Amino acid sequence: MLFPLRLVGASSRSLPSLRPRNPYFVPRNSRPLFNFFRHRRANEKPKDPVPILTEDNLFHPFSKSPFPQIISRGEAIKSLAPCPVCSTPHTDPHTHADAQPRAVSFECPDCGWPTHCMEEHWKEDPEHIKYCGRLREANEDEHDLRSGRRLREFELPGPQGFEEAISFANWDVFWYTRGFPSMDTERSRRHASKLLTYPITIGGVVHQHSGLTLSNQRLTPEGSRSLAALRSTLHVAPGAPETEEAAVGKPQVRIFILGARAESSLPPHVWEQLCMLFPSTHFHLFFIGPQVSLPKPPNSSPPASKDGAHPSKPTHEPKQEEAEKKPTYLPNVYQPPSPAPIQPLKHTRSSLEKYGVPSYTVPYTPQLTITGMQANYADVHAQFQHTLDPYSDLFFFFSPGFGFPSPDSVSEEGEPLLQIASPTEWGPVLPMLLASKCSIFVTGFSPADVERDVRSLSKAPEVAGEFEWIITPGPNTFGSEKWEVADFDPRVMVKTNWGVWGIRGKSRDVQEIGSFGF
Repeated sequence: MLFPLRLVGASSRSLPSLRPRNPYFVPRNSRPLFNFFRHRRANEKPKDPVPILTEDNLFHPFSKSPFPQIISRGEAIKSLAPCPVCSTPHTDPHTHADAQPRAVSFECPDCGWPTHCMEEHWKEDPEHIKYCGRLREANEDEHDLRSGRRLREFELPGPQGFEEAISFANWDVFWYTRGFPSMDTERSRRHASKLLTYPITIGGVVHQHSGLTLSNQRLTPEGSRSLAALRSTLHVAPGAPETEEAAVGKPQVRIFILGARAESSLPPHVWEQLCMLFPSTHFHLFFIGPQVSLPKPPNSSPPASKDGAHPSKPTHEPKQEEAEKKPTYLPNVYQPPSPAPIQPLKHTRSSLEKYGVPSYTVPYTPQLTITGMQANYADVHAQFQHTLDPYSDLFFFFSPGFGFPSPDSVSEEGEPLLQIASPTEWGPVLPMLLASKCSIFVTGFSPADVERDVRSLSKAPEVAGEFEWIITPGPNTFGSEKWEVADFDPRVMVKTNWGVWGIRGKSRDVQEIGSFGF
């Protein structure tokens, strides 16, 4: 019989080295309960920031808003917008007879916007109820963007999965097939559509699965041929996989966005969503216009002392003075102000020597290169005119205002010219683009704006009768769903990129002349 080995005069407690080491053994004095919670706390993800405003506390009158920018916007509206009751003719000759309408100063308690000069006129106005609901919606949207909550609708998805088709039927189906976070509220839909309307409008027009087709009469036979040429470059051959490797050997697709303003200030990762729709295409975006945002200049180094050393403590007084001079809000008076300068990225470089105008270039990804030029397109057209190709180049105008009167040019009779005929605006540009035979797409912010621009085509010299329709005028599936309110009159509300249409230079078939001249 075998007996267990026992060391005389020694206990198991006095010989810990004879025990096998247990990696999960915890000494009694280590307080395992508290260590467990400490371990969990170290692995926890950072919590979302506590919002300044909750979802049920988004409505605030402009003068009582917790955000200085909204307060400043209310003050700008009060200095620009006329009272709608004062500006309406009255039957009573003693009431505001031959008087200028007073500026708005009374804030509607239902929408929070300054809408009338006094409470009595607000009560007398029967038309205000027609747009009050939209104004309240816009008020809450502006406060929600600044509320400090986590904006999940701005968390954009990555590359599209292999063999996963994208639908361009509407915003909802597009977000679902692209893997966006769920848009649980109408407010989230408005925010996301406003952010993505520029790149997705381009993709929704030129993609092979576009909703603009011959069957719904939005695409013309001439447009079908033009888009077929573009799509032969944007996509791979039928049956081949849409991958980045398929871009080898394909020409670069250049998209010229003329008259760019807000679209030039969008972060590059938003424009990258356009590349996700065409995995086998390399895009080069050109933002060209006098109001294009340029990168901020590098910070100047502090002045050196007499011995050549820089001061150890930088002075902050000049920065404070600049902050005081900088306005909190720039009012939107007919022509939107230029966007603020954009943040330079790691590979941002100046292109002044290449293009001869203030410009920059960013090779953001292998699929996307962005170039911005702060100049009129007529000044740089000579650098592109000999390389423009209808198979790989296209032009986009986002709400260019072709049919609006020009603020600078007048006709021989002394009347303002339309911007499409103005020599300082779009007059010399459109004939250049039509001569290239490249596709030209234009958006408008309302049905009236689209009709105004289309009508102006028939009055512009060297444009009327020199173009063919690619896409007939109509609504844009990927227009913004958020109302944009004008500061000069809160009754004026539009939606960015509401409609879209397209043209190209007229093609003339080559006819063979016989020996007898006919």
